[in-house]
Amino acid sequence: MPRPRCERCQRPLAHCLCPLIPSLDSRTRVVLLQHPSEASHALNTARLAALGLRNVELLIGEVFEDLPALLATPGYRPVLLFPGEQAEVVSAYGEEDDALPLLLIVPDGTWRKARKLLYLNPLLERLPRVTLADVAPSRYRLRKAPEAGAVSTIEAVVQALNVLEQPANFDELLRPFEALIEGQISAMGAETFARNHGQG
Repeated sequence: MPRPRCERCQRPLAHCLCPLIPSLDSRTRVVLLQHPSEASHALNTARLAALGLRNVELLIGEVFEDLPALLATPGYRPVLLFPGEQAEVVSAYGEEDDALPLLLIVPDGTWRKARKLLYLNPLLERLPRVTLADVAPSRYRLRKAPEAGAVSTIEAVVQALNVLEQPANFDELLRPFEALIEGQISAMGAETFARNHGQG
């Protein structure tokens, strides 16, 4: 029989993360485009980001029909958080209040799946791109990063918001993520973790 789950965070009730999930305001509107293969993943970090932020939207799919309307959300400048030759490094909002805050579009999936989302939604390809300058090492110790500088979706969102909205800080968003990682490690046992993930 399946273990009862928390309807909000989707974790087994005995490991509910809701007490650790904050409710943070941001000037930036974050839109998470999640590939369907990530939605049922035990380590669904986009979902944690969506639960912890107020100005956020989480959409699950491969083709997003509502994208034109979404990108036209009044009061925001849409940009894609994704590396690329033309990507500008994320920088803090200036002092001038007339600058529109960002509508930060964040693809969620493996690199291959994220690129597929861009391919299937050509409007995304046309957006100005932003990327992180100094990427802090990922705390996601359960998945081997495919390349240097790769971080989980929630870490990318936190790092971007910390730069954009400084001196505001969004590290609190990472508390349930870190608890999730610790829980997974303790469930598999220290020896198995060390053997599979090269940490002794």
